[in-house]
Amino acid sequence: MLFDLPVLLTVIAVFFLFSAIKVLREYERAVIFLLGRFWKVKGPGLIIVVPGIQKMIRVDLRTIVMDVPTQDVISRDNVSVKVSAVIYFRVLDPEKAIIQVENRVEATSQLAQTTLRSVLGRHELDDMLSEREKLNSDVQEILDQNTEAWGIKVTNVEIKHVDLDESMIRAIAAQAEAERARRAKVIHAEGEFQASQKLAEAADVLGSQSQALQLRYLQTLTEISSERNTNTIVFPLPLDLIKPIFDKTTESKNKN
Repeated sequence: MLFDLPVLLTVIAVFFLFSAIKVLREYERAVIFLLGRFWKVKGPGLIIVVPGIQKMIRVDLRTIVMDVPTQDVISRDNVSVKVSAVIYFRVLDPEKAIIQVENRVEATSQLAQTTLRSVLGRHELDDMLSEREKLNSDVQEILDQNTEAWGIKVTNVEIKHVDLDESMIRAIAAQAEAERARRAKVIHAEGEFQASQKLAEAADVLGSQSQALQLRYLQTLTEISSERNTNTIVFPLPLDLIKPIFDKTTESKNKN
């Protein structure tokens, strides 16, 4: 059975129209090639792609979160650690992301692994543990510079884990314990030094003022006598209190 020519042409036109109409979401762009050559970037919304002549490749502009596999890193002070990280990146230029690199996600992942090993290998273990923000910034800056040619923007890098072997963990724990003991001794020595200074100042005041020494002596006797469980009280008699008596006795003897 032969189809009517107008009907056949209508069917072909409808099929061609539906094949040519493409709808792109807000976060998508279409890189259009015309007979194998780059033509333009379209989207979002409704676009027309001529079948057989034009070819469309979709590009997602949303941020991609990618885990960097655990890397074996040797620090500058020859400590072997295992480091894992996560990177956040997105496509800024769809044309470069399609033309300049074959697989942008895989390329970014491989570059992140080598960069992570290179940057962390230039730092000591203490820096890896205490200066993660700086290391994150260094890795992010290097990645961003290298992926710019691919139309990719690396927005953030976060080092997740720095794993050590058991022997190194014990060594760090022993070092931390020694540091705490050192600080305790220093604080104790500073306290003793400050106390000795205050005692020396108090001795100078008491030595220069005999009345102050007598008042201090009487205060001590009061504190001792207030203790009810004390049956016998033995206290020294300061020479300053009986010295006038000795002086008068000596003068009387000399007169006689």
